[in-house]
Amino acid sequence: MPRGLRPDRCLFLATLALCVMGAVMVFSASAVTAQSQTGSAYGFFLRQVGALVVGLAGLIALARMDYRRLRSPAVVFTVLGAVLILLLAVLFLDRAHATHRWVRLGPASLQPSEFAKLAAIIFLAWFLEPRVRPGPGGNTVNQVWETLVPALAPVLVLAGLVVVEPDLGTSLMIMLVAGAMLFEAGLSLRFLGIAIGAAIPAVYLLIVRVPYRYNRLMAFLHPDQDPQGAGFQLLQSLIAVGSGGLLGVGLMSSRQKLFYLPEAHTDFIFAVLSEECGFIGAFVVVALFAVYGWRGIRASLAAPDDFGRMLALGITFLVVGQALFNLSVVVGLLPTKGIPLPFISYGGSSLVVMLLATGILLNISQYAE
Repeated sequence: MPRGLRPDRCLFLATLALCVMGAVMVFSASAVTAQSQTGSAYGFFLRQVGALVVGLAGLIALARMDYRRLRSPAVVFTVLGAVLILLLAVLFLDRAHATHRWVRLGPASLQPSEFAKLAAIIFLAWFLEPRVRPGPGGNTVNQVWETLVPALAPVLVLAGLVVVEPDLGTSLMIMLVAGAMLFEAGLSLRFLGIAIGAAIPAVYLLIVRVPYRYNRLMAFLHPDQDPQGAGFQLLQSLIAVGSGGLLGVGLMSSRQKLFYLPEAHTDFIFAVLSEECGFIGAFVVVALFAVYGWRGIRASLAAPDDFGRMLALGITFLVVGQALFNLSVVVGLLPTKGIPLPFISYGGSSLVVMLLATGILLNISQYAE
């Protein structure tokens, strides 16, 4: 770590608090399921703790390394190439839960789509940096063939491969982060309008024309019409959130996690947290993500160069945006899309990637002017 420079303690403590809450809630939400599937109530919890240890080690290493070393083309294209290879390789591996999302390494597994998010952010920050600097030609972000096409081509390839798995939610998150970074770089509203217009037929083909996604959309709009089928998960989530009251029913005392709420320890872990810890616990989680967003935006605005500014913005938008997406799904504001709650949901790849990204953000915060 550079002498005299310290990372943002507030950001680090907020991240650490979310991780601790996540580990506790993973054990609480998964103990019964883990007992039935692995023979040990600690099965999922121990895997999550292992991922937490790896992620924290990566966070510390990246917080101590000058983030500007990520600007090297060798680093950018190595990361991008490795993720692309993994995304291609996973399509030829055995299915799990009817999808091609995981690379199995003995008892461990790797989800390349999670690493694709960070790879896209690093690539765009590197690519856009020289194009947002005022110069003889001014800002060149709005030049189609010189900037937009080469910037979006790798991102679209990443997102496309993730869609094929299939994982539309992660693909959508990659594209939203890319859009936010391009907008921050100076993208014209005209191009944003064109992108939204082009997304309409894509949404139609990927959602309306795919039966299981269309059924999810209908279940979101009318969950009460099929309470024992398509609308079951959302209704059980709302019951869990509503049952918590102000102070909750007590840690480890959730009833909905007892095989009523599907994916209780992954995508819908916030529903279990709300039931056991009540409004107070849910408010603490939202407040911690608000602190993360505040400190992340602060680091972005005060970054000493455009690379750090774009990198910090992309990471902050990824973490906070994904949290908002997950929370909205749990309370019925958005259709179910399978996006985990950062730092809290069970999932080693997601936790490791979020901690690595936070390590980079902490490093940028050291150089804030």
